[in-house]
Amino acid sequence: MLSEQKLWIARSEKKLYLLPRMANRHGLIAGATGTGKTVTMKVLAEGFSDLGVPVFLADVKGDLSGMCRPGADTEDMRARIERFGLEGFSYKAYPTRFWDIFGETGHPVRVTVSEMGPTLLGRLLGLTEIQTGVLNIVFRVADDNGLLLLDLKDLRAMLQYVGDNRGEYTTLYGNVSAASVGAIQRALLAFEAEGGELFFGEPALDIRDWIRTDAEGRGYINILSSRRLIQSPLVYSTFLLWMLTELYEKLPEVGDLDKPRMVFFFDEAHLLFKDANKALVMKLEQVIKLIRSKGVGVYFISQSPSDIPDAVLAQLSNRVQHALRAYTPAEMKAVRAAAKAFRVNEAFDSESVLMELGVGEALVSFLDDYGVPSIVERANILPPQSLMGAAEEGAVNALIAADEFELKYRQGVDRESAYEILVKANEELERLRQEEAEAAAAAKAAEKEAIAAEKAAAKEAAAAQKAAEREAIAAEKAAAKEAARAEKEAEREAAKKKKIFERAATNAASSVASSVTTNVVNAVTGGKTSSAGTIAKRAASNALRSVIRSGATSIIRGLFGNSK
Repeated sequence: MLSEQKLWIARSEKKLYLLPRMANRHGLIAGATGTGKTVTMKVLAEGFSDLGVPVFLADVKGDLSGMCRPGADTEDMRARIERFGLEGFSYKAYPTRFWDIFGETGHPVRVTVSEMGPTLLGRLLGLTEIQTGVLNIVFRVADDNGLLLLDLKDLRAMLQYVGDNRGEYTTLYGNVSAASVGAIQRALLAFEAEGGELFFGEPALDIRDWIRTDAEGRGYINILSSRRLIQSPLVYSTFLLWMLTELYEKLPEVGDLDKPRMVFFFDEAHLLFKDANKALVMKLEQVIKLIRSKGVGVYFISQSPSDIPDAVLAQLSNRVQHALRAYTPAEMKAVRAAAKAFRVNEAFDSESVLMELGVGEALVSFLDDYGVPSIVERANILPPQSLMGAAEEGAVNALIAADEFELKYRQGVDRESAYEILVKANEELERLRQEEAEAAAAAKAAEKEAIAAEKAAAKEAAAAQKAAEREAIAAEKAAAKEAARAEKEAEREAAKKKKIFERAATNAASSVASSVTTNVVNAVTGGKTSSAGTIAKRAASNALRSVIRSGATSIIRGLFGNSK
């Protein structure tokens, strides 16, 4: 509760205050199970809320929802109020918002794959260093190609794309083995089987929505339901790590403020560091060291200070140490180390007291005005003003339904991202391949048709050439035959003419020969007719005729040749 604008947390012989301007120097609430760590956390959260500082609480056991209801006036509470002298103490409810990664008992909390990043995601999936390196390449390829990684199907699609094209990307980004891609895909399937797909998507949580105050100026107490989430310790711790890094990256530097801008309480803090590789622990150490300059205080709740690495533990200046139990040498060593972390109080031995503290008692040391840890005090933690334990389910559901963020975060959104773009690209590639195959088939069919047409044309041309050759041969034969016939006809005509001329010449020659012969015979005989004359006349006539005929024949042969 607030007293003089300071957080009154516990009481020994005096009031023990946590100074608001020192609250961002972080803190630790430690102690064995059942010693009162949850009550201490509630008292601190109520004080910050009254101061106007928003708070985040991880509700691991499911008993923090009572902060939305006023405390119950019981006999035990009245006795504690009287014993502590709590003047002005009143029961009251606090402005509370409920969140749940699974969306069952609070507003859904989602994170995009890109916001989570390859380092935290690799831890979340339990990947090896080599596999995380491949995941880094996948994220880089997505960034370089403007592909949003919002949910797990985006990441799966991107992994398949990089795996299918690993030959191309190996030379640009480094080796991408099919075995590593397959291992990441198997890890994603296992994560989805645990309900991990609900963790990634949109609308993604805007961490600044947790930095709100109500109408009275009180800081909202944001409670993350973690009963189911804690069953997957890796998911729980990775989400808390993401919140720290998200705050560190998004909030501006503000230096030292009069009070924090926000305070985070991380229960079961040892899970943050379990199985974390060296690089992740170093990053967490850096965030814890530097986030106080962003006005954020971080308080770890764990059973023993030894659960937290020394480099981180050194940054936790405000401490409430409940009882520790020591049954083994290792536990004794942890008790001794916890006791030595406090400034010595000469009134008691811190190591002995740590094992004697009752429920609700603690060793307390906060920073003073100069930032110096105060001398440790054995003190009783004040009771919370809100309801101890869980609130009734109906009241919680009514608050969730009436909250403005229910409308903002309840319905998931699946906008175009890597999965949709790659699916479209694959469909387009398949369409182009199909078109290419169809074009190749059409070209092959056209080629076949062209070859068939060429063969048909060649065959037709050959047939036409043969027909032309046949026609030419037939025409040549006909012409030769006609020429032979004409020649024969000419020969017949010539022979016929020859015979006519021969006959005419013979007749003419005979007439001439007869006339000449008559004249010759008459000249020889003197025109007298006698047997001797007749004989001579005949001989002369025959000789003359022979001479004339021979001459006529020679003339005809000269005109017509030797043809018969």
